[in-house]
Parts: sequence; structure tokens; C-alpha cells
Amino acid sequence: MDGAVYNSAIPGTIKSVVGKAAVSHARSTVLVLLAFLLVPLFADAADWSAQEQELSKKIVKVTGTDGAVALTFENRSSLGRRDSEIVENGLRSTLANLGLRFTTGDAAAVATTVKITLSENLTSYVWVAEIRTSAGEDSVVIESAPRPESAVHESVPVSLRSTVLWTQPEPILDVAVLEESAASTRLAVLGAETVSIYRLQNGKSQLEQAMRIEHNRPWPLDLRGRLMVRPDRSLDVYLPGVFCAESPSMPSAPSCHDSDDPWPLLPSLLSAGSSPRAFFAATRNYFTGVLTPALGKLASVPGFYSAAFFSREQHVVWIFVGTDGRVYWIDEHNINKQNFDGQNQETKNLDWGSDLTSVKTSCGAGWQVLATSASAESGDSIRAYEFPDDEAVAVSAAMDFPGPVTALWTEAGGETAIAVVRDQQTGSYDALRLALACGQ
Repeated sequence: MDGAVYNSAIPGTIKSVVGKAAVSHARSTVLVLLAFLLVPLFADAADWSAQEQELSKKIVKVTGTDGAVALTFENRSSLGRRDSEIVENGLRSTLANLGLRFTTGDAAAVATTVKITLSENLTSYVWVAEIRTSAGEDSVVIESAPRPESAVHESVPVSLRSTVLWTQPEPILDVAVLEESAASTRLAVLGAETVSIYRLQNGKSQLEQAMRIEHNRPWPLDLRGRLMVRPDRSLDVYLPGVFCAESPSMPSAPSCHDSDDPWPLLPSLLSAGSSPRAFFAATRNYFTGVLTPALGKLASVPGFYSAAFFSREQHVVWIFVGTDGRVYWIDEHNINKQNFDGQNQETKNLDWGSDLTSVKTSCGAGWQVLATSASAESGDSIRAYEFPDDEAVAVSAAMDFPGPVTALWTEAGGETAIAVVRDQQTGSYDALRLALACGQ
């Protein structure tokens, strides 16, 4: 019997975080309010030098140049890795030219600390420097720069919120909510060998049934799976090379068989039944790229890890995260043109990870794409995006996690998503429901 094989997921962006200083909840709230109330101070967003000079002067005016400081950065804006590193290096160089000396020692043992946060509001990039001096006094200085016109988003900003649905030490591939009320919740948890049904009530869980998944071939090492809830609340289970269907008349004995049938990319309620399915490689962890039905004249795309789509006027735009590290942008309007040859799919240069999915909400443009990015130091993060003028604009702050996101799927209702995170410290797996809150 052949051994299991593995295809590694693409790396995401590395956030520019050198360190983190403790900030009280009250001070954080004030900073957020200041960031959203500030108006642009400068007209040129392409050259950061003016803002770097002004912010550096304000910092040195507080710190002086007599002692060394512990300098840290955090990027909470939609700036990509390259731009945030340009800003960080420019500020560090400007501060040094003004006479500031840096130390790499423990921030807690250093007399003066400076934490610079790259943030933003609807119209401006906002840079906030939090300074703690040797006298124990805290100061905040702020500088802002206009965002490029193409990056200004007219919709109301949103916030991502998470709710823990299930935690266990064994891997979780997917979770589906079968019943939900104020009194109790019925939950299906997909593992590597079983589908377990739990009843959650009054903070306690009770196992109702555990259905074993029969398979003849070994699983790939980076196993992925999907639960799809039918209208009668029974389940379809998709795994590499295997399909299982739960029968309402025999819920304790799902029928599993070897299958190369394509997986649904999105729940039917979200796509109104028009969503194509994609074939999943039985011995790998990605989709082959073959679609059924075809997207207009497009029957296949490059191999991909995940897909999302959103509706725009009278047509649909699909986004695929390819196994080659590229993000493919497939506009239905272009596909249907007579001269479309299927060979010129547009690619986007985005610092995204391997996982993304769609949600349809009452916020902003009505459609958002949730996409991951990765940090080498802590774990993955997820952010919500919209696409005015075909450019990805972050409409939420990043939600950070204590480890990698191992799955990201849209829930059956289409308004929320399930994210599975492996906690690097505990080793446990957490299944989270992600929802968007408008105007937060």
C-alpha cells in the first residue's frame, strides 16, 4: 500500500511585528477614536518621507536623544508587507538621523519604549507612536497621510467577530451546525475517521452519535474535508477520494464509498445553485482546477487551494488561490466575451495565505471575501475584503489567531464562516464561527 503524501500550503504574508508593548484598554480605545477622527494632513501618499520626518520629530521631542530606546512596530493597516517594511525602515532611519539610539534588549528593562502602530481610517493612513519614558509618563503622537484614491472605500467599516463552537485535541476538518436555538445547539464535527454529532446545552456537551468513515486508501498527511448540510439537515461528507452520505432513515450508518466526484465550492444558498464544483486531488490537499459546470467558456483553472466569489451588478467574479502562490481573478463578464480563449486569467499580487471564502451580509457592498495571511511568529490572521474598482480593500482589521488556520469554509446560510485553528501552544483544534458586524 502506498504511503501518505503531502503537498505543503503556500506561505502567507509575514506581518511586520518586531514586538508588542502592553497597552491598557482605555488607551487603545482613545487611539482608535483618534485614528477615525483625524483628517488627512498631507497630499502625497506615494512618498512617505514627509510623514516619516514629521512623526520622527514628534517622537524625538518627547524622548530626547540622551538614552537608547526600545523601538517596536505593528502593522494594523491594509498596507502590504513591502509597503509596511518601507515605512518601518524609513522611520527607523529618520529617527537615527535625528540622534535616536536603539537597543534590542528586553523592552521591560529599557528606560524608554516607543511602539509605532501603522493604522488607517476611511480616508487616511494613521501612524500612532506610543511612548513610555524613564519617568513613567505615557505620551501619544500621531501623524497621518492620505490613502490613494483607489484605496478609499466608501462602505461602512466592519469588524470580524468569532465564537468558539467546538474544541478538541484531535484534528477538526470541518464543523456544521445542524440545529440552533437559544436553548441548545446540535453540532456535527468532522474528524479524520468519524463524524460526531453533539448536543450542546447549558454549557455542556453530549455525544449523540459517532459515525465511522470507511475508506480503503490512506489519507494524505495534510487532510482536508467538507461537511455540507442538506435541507433535511442530513449530511454529505467530502474527503479526498471518498464521499459519504448520511441517510435520514439510517442516521447512524452513513454510506461511504470511493469517489472522485467534485466538491461544491460554496453552499447552495449562497450561490443560488449556480456555483460550479471542483475536483479534489485524491492524494493531495488541493483542487485540480477542473470545474463542473464550466464558468461560461472556462472549464478549468490552475490547481488551487480555495475559492471565493462575489456578485457585481449582472455578473460574478471568482477568486482562486492557486497552488503556485498566485491569486487568480476570473470575471464572468470577461469569460463570456467572444474573444476569450481561457488562457489569460488575471492574477493579483496579494499577500494572502492558502484559504479564503465568501460571505453575503448586510454590510458594505453586501459581499465580503475572508482571506488568511500568516505570521512566522504567532499564527495566522483573517481579514475581510471588498473589491471596488477590482482592487482588494481591507474593510476589517485583521483577526489574529494563536496558530495556523487549517480550514475556512462558508456556513450553509452564507452569512458566516467556519474557521478551524490549531493552537500552537496547546496543540488543540478550535472550530470558530466568524461573523461580520456592520459599522463597528
